[in-house]
Amino acid sequence: MSQILSKNITFVGAGSMAEAIIRGLVSEAGMQAEQLVAVNRSNEARLQELNKQYGIRYASGTAGRNDAIASADIVVLAFKPSDAAQGLLDLKPLLRKEQLLVSVIAGLSIEMMEAILGSPGWAIVRTMPNTSSTIGLGATGLSFSSGVSDAQRQLGEEMFRSIGIVSIVEEPLMETIVSLSGCGPAYIYYMMEAMIEGGMSGGLSHEEAKRLTVQTVMGAARMVELSGEEPAELRRKVTSPNGATQAAIETMDSCGFTEAVSKAMRRAAERSAEMGAAISASVASHTK
Repeated sequence: MSQILSKNITFVGAGSMAEAIIRGLVSEAGMQAEQLVAVNRSNEARLQELNKQYGIRYASGTAGRNDAIASADIVVLAFKPSDAAQGLLDLKPLLRKEQLLVSVIAGLSIEMMEAILGSPGWAIVRTMPNTSSTIGLGATGLSFSSGVSDAQRQLGEEMFRSIGIVSIVEEPLMETIVSLSGCGPAYIYYMMEAMIEGGMSGGLSHEEAKRLTVQTVMGAARMVELSGEEPAELRRKVTSPNGATQAAIETMDSCGFTEAVSKAMRRAAERSAEMGAAISASVASHTK
C-alpha cells in the first residue's frame, strides 16, 4: 500500500494551490477526505467551501487549528509568500521534527525555512506544483533538505506522483521549474485564448472555436507523449513547403514568438527569485 494513504495531512492555507493538491489526493490518489485538514488565519467561509466540495475536515478556532497542525504527519505550507516569515514563526511552537514539512510557497528556500525554525535538521520538501495537479496531470519540482530521511523522501515523492509527474532537482533549479511548469499552464491558456479569438475572427462561434482549440491542444500534447518524437520533428512533419502551416510559423517567427516565450520564462524565474529575496529580507527582520 502507498505510504501516503496512511498519513494525516494538514494544509496551512486554503488557496488555489492547496485546493489543487487536495482535489488530486482525494480524487486521484484515493486518500480518504477525513485524512485531510485545512486551516487558515481567518477565512472560515473558504474552509467551509473546501469541506463542502471535497469532504475534508477543517479547523477554524485556535485550539482546533493548533491541534490539527501539531498532530499531522505532514504539514503543507500553502500560505502567501508575503506571509511566509510570520506564518512559519507562528507555526514553530507547534511543529515537531518527526513531521514532514512540505512547502508550496514560491521563493521560500529550504535555508530560509531552517533559519526561521531556528535550527537545521528539519525534514523539508520544497515543491513547485502546478494547478493541473487538480486532475492528476500535475508537474511538480521537488527539492529535499538534508534532514529528509529515505522514507520521508519516498513519502514526498508519492504525494506528488499521485497527482502527476515529479522532477527531482537541486534547489537552485527550482526557479527554472517555476518558470517552466509552475507558470506553464497559464502560457498554454494564453495561447488557447489567442487561437479561440483567431477562430472567431474567421467566422466560427466561440463555442466551436473553443471546442476545436481544446481538442487540438490535447491531441498535440498526446502526440508528443505517444510518439516519443521531439516537438520540433513533429512540427516539421506537418509543415509542408509553401503551405498554410509554414506561412503561419513564418508569421510567428517574424513576431518573435520563440524569443517572447524565452523572455517570459526568464522573467518568471527572475520574479520568483525576487519574491525569495523579499521573503529573505522579511525573515531577517523577524529573526533579529
